[in-house]
Amino acid sequence: MTNDVAPAERAPARAPVAKHVSFAALQHRSFRYFFIGNATAMMADNCEHVISYWVMFQKFHSPELGGFAVISHWVPYLLLSGYAGALASRMDVRRMIQLGMLLFMAVSIGWGVLIATGTLKVWEAMVLLCIHGLAGVMWTTPAQLLIHDIVGQEQLPSAVRLGATSRYVGTLLGPAIGNGLMLLLGPALGIFCNALIYLPMFIWLWRAPHRPRAERGAAGPGVAVRGLGDAIATLRSVRGNHIILTMTILAGAASFFIGTAYQAQMPNFATDLGHGNAGLSYAALAAADAAGALFGAVILESRGLLLPRVPTALLLCMFWCGALSVFALTHSYALSLAALFCAGFFELSFGAMAQALVQLNAPAARRGHVIGVFVMAALGLRFVSGFTVGVLGAVIGVHASLALSAAALFVVIAALFAWQAMRPGAARSLQPQPGH
Repeated sequence: MTNDVAPAERAPARAPVAKHVSFAALQHRSFRYFFIGNATAMMADNCEHVISYWVMFQKFHSPELGGFAVISHWVPYLLLSGYAGALASRMDVRRMIQLGMLLFMAVSIGWGVLIATGTLKVWEAMVLLCIHGLAGVMWTTPAQLLIHDIVGQEQLPSAVRLGATSRYVGTLLGPAIGNGLMLLLGPALGIFCNALIYLPMFIWLWRAPHRPRAERGAAGPGVAVRGLGDAIATLRSVRGNHIILTMTILAGAASFFIGTAYQAQMPNFATDLGHGNAGLSYAALAAADAAGALFGAVILESRGLLLPRVPTALLLCMFWCGALSVFALTHSYALSLAALFCAGFFELSFGAMAQALVQLNAPAARRGHVIGVFVMAALGLRFVSGFTVGVLGAVIGVHASLALSAAALFVVIAALFAWQAMRPGAARSLQPQPGH
């Protein structure tokens, strides 16, 4: 071929290759520290869940309390994520995350005292669960700003996926460590020790890099969605962007119907499968979907597979519904492990893809608001799954409630597919526009 045109033709092809470098965000030294600290903190978070959920189930045998655990964990995200983002734009985000870490440690210590003294009551468990949810808000929203400060816009997709990966690393290790602490030390002393696991992230944050408040304000608005009215106004302002709308609806529907409610009911599922006691079998069941997510993150990030596309995200979420339906309806322990492993792979894949598409396609002038709405939908609406899976599960059984919730989400995704079919040119507009 002629040499005078070949360079011009090849030049555009090199840019996408540079954007898909394996584990690109880990090239940043500070992001590597964030990855490790975030994974460690998530491990402590899940250690606490495993121990506290097990103690609550053994003491109260209440699916309703398991449902409340989900509701109390995610309602603060719906009500307070916008305010947390607005506060993060006015103060050092590192100090906000540290405050969240302190609250997490206080909750673990509180569980330990009540378990050790044998005085745990339902209302006390509910209070601790609520404080735990508040701590999550103080941690999650500012962490999104800190990630952007560390890696910038160019490597943000990699950072989003790896940030999710670090959470799943913690989710994978948490059940194993939590069960190990229970077996070796007992629930009370085990959850006391769990409070110390938050310290590495807390200490690193003292000197973590961040963007000064003045520079953040000059770069654009923070996550300043302060309520439902602001969220609706933000969605109206981007109603012409089908990518943002579709991915926000998808994330919100997945949280609304399923979320993480089945994880709070894991002791119930494990008991029905004959593995309800603390031990390796229960730990494997509790960690199976996290293992699938970790596997998916490593494969997708290293190989550059499943490029962000709206139809791909929808299809992956459908597969997630199918895997959870199999888990809900099977009576085989081995099949349950396999179904949860697949569910973790699909959840990580469509969740990270949806978030990356929203952040890449958000208009620069309203990026903070758009991300704030997405966080409210993807995390805040998870509290409803406490009703759809937990509270409903107390009436018809958690197996049936999870299967019905997955079926309802499947119908919503089918409707989104139909909407996409009515917009034939929309699925091709997947890359951020110039200036975004």
